[in-house]
Amino acid sequence: MLYRSFYFLACQLLGGVIGWHFLGRHLGHDRGALVGLALSSVVWLAIDLIRAGRVLRWLRVGDVREAPQMHGVWGEATDRMRRLLRQSEQVSTDFERQLREFLAAIQASPNGVVLLNPTGHIEWCNQVAAEHFGLDLERDVHQQIGNLVRDPAFAAGYARAVPGARILMLGRTSTASRPVRLAVQMHPYGDGHRLLLSHDVTALEQAEAMRRDFVANVSHEIRTPLTVLSGFVETLQNFPLEEAERRRYLDHMAQQADRMQSLVQDLLTLSRIEGSPMPGSSDWISLRKLYAECTHEAQALSALLTAGKGKSHMLHFGPVPEGEISGVSSELQSAMSNLVGNAVRYTPAPGRIDVEWQTQADGRLAFSVQDTGPGIAAEHIPRITERFYRVDTSRSRETGGTGLGLAIVKHVLQRHGAELRIESTLGQGSRFAILFPANRLRLATSKEKAVLA
Repeated sequence: MLYRSFYFLACQLLGGVIGWHFLGRHLGHDRGALVGLALSSVVWLAIDLIRAGRVLRWLRVGDVREAPQMHGVWGEATDRMRRLLRQSEQVSTDFERQLREFLAAIQASPNGVVLLNPTGHIEWCNQVAAEHFGLDLERDVHQQIGNLVRDPAFAAGYARAVPGARILMLGRTSTASRPVRLAVQMHPYGDGHRLLLSHDVTALEQAEAMRRDFVANVSHEIRTPLTVLSGFVETLQNFPLEEAERRRYLDHMAQQADRMQSLVQDLLTLSRIEGSPMPGSSDWISLRKLYAECTHEAQALSALLTAGKGKSHMLHFGPVPEGEISGVSSELQSAMSNLVGNAVRYTPAPGRIDVEWQTQADGRLAFSVQDTGPGIAAEHIPRITERFYRVDTSRSRETGGTGLGLAIVKHVLQRHGAELRIESTLGQGSRFAILFPANRLRLATSKEKAVLA
């Protein structure tokens, strides 16, 4: 302000001197000086208005880069306003960046998020919510949510508007074969706004259903032999029996006890497999050793099932490749023995069972078991590896199956990166093949085979 006052006074002094010197001859020195002072004031005001106009034009544009370069009070005011504008632009840029990061984080969320205004119109939603509710991110913004989501469960829950209440509904892509279940919650925020959250609970509900089925199946499988055992025990305790009849009852009791023991053993095996760390690639097992144990178990089971019947299975075991496989020996042995054991159990004697090895073009190794049993209908094949799933319940129990063998096979193969292929024709037989990945194999080369020979 001192500079501005000094500048004004200097203009006045200069105007007075010029008026006293040049106009004093005609108007007199005193009047000339007054006229000079008035003219200098007008000039000073005009210049000041021009400077103010430049500042106003710049403020209307609002571009920091277009700020006029001036001195004095208007120059200082311009500099201060320029700094304030830069600070405001920086704050705005930071806010926009944070908003973009926040929206990107919500977009990356596995949950659906919908922002509703006080009247229930959509202000924003992420891609997951659009998929859950069948919304179009561009077309459906500012539309009433109740007009777009017509599920009765959602409509009822939305009408009640209980904060945090859980609404279970079907997803827009849900079908009879592939149901999609959503859990939806609404939370109020701000001035009448609502946050709508959706979560796909299909897998959770399926897991809960599997858990219930598993408990029910285990209970049923154990209850049946226990009922038989308790009945035989009661008979032995309360009735005098001849030695032959007593021995027959004890044999039945032993069979039921063996059945429960097999069930418990399979359950423990499945639990151990699921709870164990993934198998590494440093432990190598001889294919010949695995195959020998599998062959021995199959022959023993066949002899047990066909004892006293006058017929036996035709078992054919093809040559095994020289080499090793990495993984857990007990798990691989269990998977291979389950496949061969199932073929023996479900193929009536004198049916044929062929066990073969075959190297694939891509380096994988196939272990296949083919039988001439009753075969499996096509509709059962997708579910045959589920726990306790049986194609023929009565026949499974007659042959001593627990319904867990193929479930064990599936889990073992998943852990070892292998693949299970099932081919079957009803009335003609089945073929189960395990394809072991090449990165878990160390097969002997032609030269090594020649040396071993």
